Parts: sequence; C-alpha cells; structure tokens
Amino acid sequence: MPFRALYDKIDIQEVRKLKLHDKLKELDKYPFHMPGHKRNEEFNIIGSEIDITEIEGFDNLHSPSGIIAETEKRLSDIYKSEKSFMLVNGSTVGILAAVFAVCNEGDKIIIARNCHKSVYNACMLRKLRIVFAEPEYDAINGYYTKLSQDALDFVIAKNNDAAAVVITSPTYEGRISDIKCDLPLIIDAAHGAHLGIHYFPEYPKGSIVISSLHKTLPALTQCAVMNVYDGRFINGAKLYLDIFETSSPSYVLMNSVSVCCDIIENRRDLFKEYYKNLCDFRLTELEHLTLKYCEDISKLVISSENADISGARLSKILRDKYNIEPEMASLNYIVLMTSVGDTKEAFEWLKTALYEIDGELTYKKALPILKPPVQSEITISISSEGKETPLKEAVGKTSDEFVYAYPPDIPIIVPNSIIAKETVSYVESLIKSGVNVISDSALLPDKILTKAE
Repeated sequence: MPFRALYDKIDIQEVRKLKLHDKLKELDKYPFHMPGHKRNEEFNIIGSEIDITEIEGFDNLHSPSGIIAETEKRLSDIYKSEKSFMLVNGSTVGILAAVFAVCNEGDKIIIARNCHKSVYNACMLRKLRIVFAEPEYDAINGYYTKLSQDALDFVIAKNNDAAAVVITSPTYEGRISDIKCDLPLIIDAAHGAHLGIHYFPEYPKGSIVISSLHKTLPALTQCAVMNVYDGRFINGAKLYLDIFETSSPSYVLMNSVSVCCDIIENRRDLFKEYYKNLCDFRLTELEHLTLKYCEDISKLVISSENADISGARLSKILRDKYNIEPEMASLNYIVLMTSVGDTKEAFEWLKTALYEIDGELTYKKALPILKPPVQSEITISISSEGKETPLKEAVGKTSDEFVYAYPPDIPIIVPNSIIAKETVSYVESLIKSGVNVISDSALLPDKILTKAE
C-alpha cells in the first residue's frame, strides 16, 4: 500500500484518546526487550524511565498508526501541512530525505550559497550539479542576509532545467526570505520552528519545509519536523526517511515532541510573555555595540561593527564575567538564541551585561569582510586520496574536503572547488580572531586536503 494511502486510513480521532507523553507514564511490564539499561534506576541514567523500543501499544515511527501518528497529526495541524513527519535525527535527516525525494541522481539543483552543510552533503550523495543563488551580504559583519526574489528568478531563468531549489529561511542570523517559484522548493527552516506560532511571523511555505523543534521550541536536541506541502513528495519523503533515519528512534525524544506540541497548543500565555520580553529587549540602545535588525526577532545578533572588540572577545566576556553562553561568535558579531524558555529575568541580565560591556568600549569602525568567491556551478566530490597541503600553499588547488565555521556549519570551502587566495585569507582571519573553523580532516589551522594532481 502506498505510504500516502496508509496515512489516509488512520482514524485520528480514535488515536487521540491518549497522547504519547501520557502513555509513557503507564509503563508497568517487565522489559525483556531493548534497551539494555532495562529502566533500572540503579544505573542513574537520566531519561531511561521512558526509554523503550517499539513494544506493543507504543506504535512505530517508521510505520505509525497509533500514538506516534497522533503526534505527527498534531504537528501537521500546527504547521498547516499536508503531511508532517516527526524527526529524531535533527533537521539533517529531513534535508537528506527531501533532496532525495525531489531530485533524481545527476539532476541540476539550485541552492542558496548560505545553505547548511547537510544540503551540500545531500547534493554530493545524490551526485547533483549545483548552481548557486547568491543571497544579499552584510560586508561589515560578514554574513549572508536574505535571498531576493529577483536574484533567484535570474538564476532560474538561466537554469530552467533545474529539478529543485533549496534555500535557508530564516537564516542563522534571523533573516527571512519570502520566496516563490514554480520549481519544487525545499526550505531549510531549521531555525524557524517557532514561526507561525501565535505572535511570530508566518511559517515559510515551500514544497517541503524542515525545522528543528529543539532549536527554538521546548524540545530535546535532535527533535525536528519535516512538513510536506506538496502531496507529490509525501511517498518519496517517507521512503528516504526510512533509509536515512535511525531504525531505533528514541522514545525519550518522541516524548519530547509530544510535550512540545502540548505547550504550543495550550500555553499561549507563555508565548505572549516571551514575545513581550523580546519587544522590550529590542528597545535596548547601546552606544558602541549594535543590535542588528532581524525579521525573526527571536534572534539577537549583537554586532561590534562600531566598537573596539571582536565577536569572539565579546562572547568570552559574556561567558567568563556574566555566566552567559552565546550561541556563536564570528569576527564582528555574536548570535544569542532565545526561546519561550527564557525568562524576563534572563533578558534583564543580558541587557545589564551588554550595557556594562558597552560602557567600556570605544569607537572603532570595522573593516569590510569580503565574501569568498563562489563558483557559479559545481558537482561535489571527495576522493579517497586527498593530499595534505599547507593552507597558504592551497591557493589555486582543488579542495578535497569541506571547511566551515561551526556554528553555523555553512561551508566556506566545498570539495571539488578551486581554492581562491581571498578564501584562504578569510579562513586565516577567522582562525586568528578565535572563530571555531573546522575541516573534515581536522588538519586546520595549518593544513587542508586537496585533490592529488
């Protein structure tokens, strides 16, 4: 039976008599089954009391017809999708499955240059020919902002044989691209699970939209959702999720998704207070540091573009002096992620910290950060015989690995691309400023893998 037909046959009203997170409280049979901790309290494993396998009455994520199907139906109602799939391997597994569901091997695909590494990996595994669409760029702070409709239309007009388009919206820095196109559109909205909920901007609409619940909503790490809006791709999405996602999904994580749905559905008051706190914080006026504009106001991007401090240094002061751990730090800015889990007191403490730090700074205009040059078209490939090459000697050679700042995991250097002088300089400047720059080989900061000549 096709996957779509299977889901259409589920009696969701019957299923909804009991929710997953409620039923897990009723475990009372001795577990002569996996996992091996046996829910034995002696081991002191947090979460083990609800960590089970697909036993009778607890449904199966890969063939849901009961309480897991109920959770997925709740997700579909929240995001107004045709079908929603609960994910326990993060947005990454959703990205992989979406690209495979929409594209055939060897197809051409248009992706925004600021896509996450998982998009590039999916393109590499599917052997796709990548054509890049260039979002707008903040040259002072050094990050991509939003992709304009005109920029995408220009690329599509020159590549109307492309099988699909992939964009990131919202971005790591909270910028939202309102894009429409006739091609199948996959949106990496990993940082946008809260969008469309109560007071926040509309959730992005595409053929398939993937979001990490754990990033911006009260859910455990790895909890995510794939929302399918084009019914043509439901069966393919399910097929490839079964391939890429673990065959032993965690009930601890799925319980977390069920609880998250409850909070969204029943605690509008929490979101109201959260949104009010964000609006109040947006009124913060600093003399040297700058609170950057974001369409998604939940993202707090603090720029040092007019101050004598780097993003890495600002992050360190917040961490060491004020016990505040930022999400990430780059050359000239930091990102602080917020959620409905943040209290008014937390926002006030952050405001106090920024005021005090700002008072110790002086004016210094940041120099522009040139974005690394991008090849217009590329097919990603990695060999098994990469050559260790000193970074300074890699100019003009072909990369045999990914290089990226983590977070946000956007590739700076892509396998099979020609390494430009400007790119090497950019990577060196990031490393010098304390930004966490990673390569697949872990040879940085000294070396990089290049293809054998």
